[in-house]
Amino acid sequence: MNKAVVVFSGGQDSTTCLVKALSEYDEVHAITFDYGQRHKLEIEVAQQLAQELGVKAHKVMDVSLLNELAISSLTRDDIAVSHELQENGLPNSFVPGRNILFLTLAGIYAYQVGAETIITGVCETDFSGYPDCRDEFVKAMNQSLVVGMDKPLFIQTPLMWLNKAETWALADQYDALDLVREKTLTCYNGIIGDGCGDCPSCDLRKTGLTDYLNNQQSVMAELIRKQASPDR
Repeated sequence: MNKAVVVFSGGQDSTTCLVKALSEYDEVHAITFDYGQRHKLEIEVAQQLAQELGVKAHKVMDVSLLNELAISSLTRDDIAVSHELQENGLPNSFVPGRNILFLTLAGIYAYQVGAETIITGVCETDFSGYPDCRDEFVKAMNQSLVVGMDKPLFIQTPLMWLNKAETWALADQYDALDLVREKTLTCYNGIIGDGCGDCPSCDLRKTGLTDYLNNQQSVMAELIRKQASPDR
């Protein structure tokens, strides 16, 4: 049986990945992490979507230790999400070590359920500047998991080279545009759907959606071209 584990936050990107995975794998497991995030409603959203979409199993893991260690606007209510970069060149919403931890735990879970594929919605093309969303990081993490567990394992990143408009096109390709638009939570301030309209995550989401809706044929054509040459 062909199995996959999807790192699932209930946001636009991970929901698009989940919908895609459900069409490609015999058995799909979703794993969601509770790290005391600012937009904690995303856990409830993820639970609702996992049930609606019919995943085999949905595991919610308590990783609140990350909140204690990583100081970020996503882990502290008294730090406002900023549109400006910090002195280190990163947004203050960056949670150091988050994807290292998430992919490690997803790898352990995949080992236990007999899945050889982990799917995550990280993206290097159109993203918030997080270093743990880069292709270089994912490849290094993949190699570490394979060596550390002595098991074939592949981290799949369907969105790595897509911009946000193309990510919307991908959802539309799987007849999930309305579901992703209306039922996912991407907003850092915890507002489902179109969000607060002000935080960096909402800006990126809205700009991509507008671009796709205004240029559907050309964006879809570019998505299909990239799918034919998935390396870049």
